[in-house]
Amino acid sequence: MCGLHSRPFRSVQDIHVHHQAPLIPDGESLRKPLFKWLFAPMRIAYKLWFGVLFFSSLILLYVPFKFMLKRKKLRSAFTLKRAWGRFLATVGLFPQRAVWKGVLPKPPYIICCNHSSYIDIPQVFNLMPDYFLMMGKYELLRWPLFRIFFKGMDIAVNRGSRTEAAKALRHASEAIDRGACIALFPEGTIPDNVPRMKHMKNGAFKMAIEKQVPIVPVTFLNHWKIFGEPTDLLSRGRPSIARAIVHPAIPTSGMTEADLVGLRSKVHAVIEAPLIKTYGNKP
Repeated sequence: MCGLHSRPFRSVQDIHVHHQAPLIPDGESLRKPLFKWLFAPMRIAYKLWFGVLFFSSLILLYVPFKFMLKRKKLRSAFTLKRAWGRFLATVGLFPQRAVWKGVLPKPPYIICCNHSSYIDIPQVFNLMPDYFLMMGKYELLRWPLFRIFFKGMDIAVNRGSRTEAAKALRHASEAIDRGACIALFPEGTIPDNVPRMKHMKNGAFKMAIEKQVPIVPVTFLNHWKIFGEPTDLLSRGRPSIARAIVHPAIPTSGMTEADLVGLRSKVHAVIEAPLIKTYGNKP
């Protein structure tokens, strides 16, 4: 694999500026209007079904999670999270099928995924076997049932405050020092025009370079088709096999802050490539 020091890496993200049209169309443009309205009742029923299962199971597991986190049994809580993720994928009718293009490095490492659906987080737990902490948006702290995870285990990122965002990155760096992996979505939020990706933020790549740990890029190929925005009754929602691609790890040994942009572009390009192949505009 060519190092980032040898020559500049020209990413798909950089190439986009030379195209009048994006390489990946807006997901809404791929929908057939007739089917959008014809199957709306079934999509609504499916989302309600999954919502009931999600919150009822979380309520049932709240006490065990609370017990484990209070006693700092974080790895036990991680194991329970993985079991909960498998339960949600099973009863939610979106079993996971993953293609592994490389072998996972020895922990710690940073897991970078594209963000396209609310099922991304449980599917990360289904996918990655090594113990990791999840970095998520600060708004999740407003939900009492989720707050326990980000108060006692995972890391909430307040991107509206540079001070709070820097504090979250310090906590993540300390977790890496303890041997834990970190999982996050460098785009920050779910794009409005999925499966098209957003620009990635620098935090994950700065942390990887500072700690000299590899990055494992992950592409969630069709989550955006399975479960769309819950508050939009016409957004996508249907049972389906959830497809993921785990790419070979990208090493950061020897990199400095000068390599940050190149590393970010490379990770973006690797994650985006299967999306372009599957959904890209045909010439």
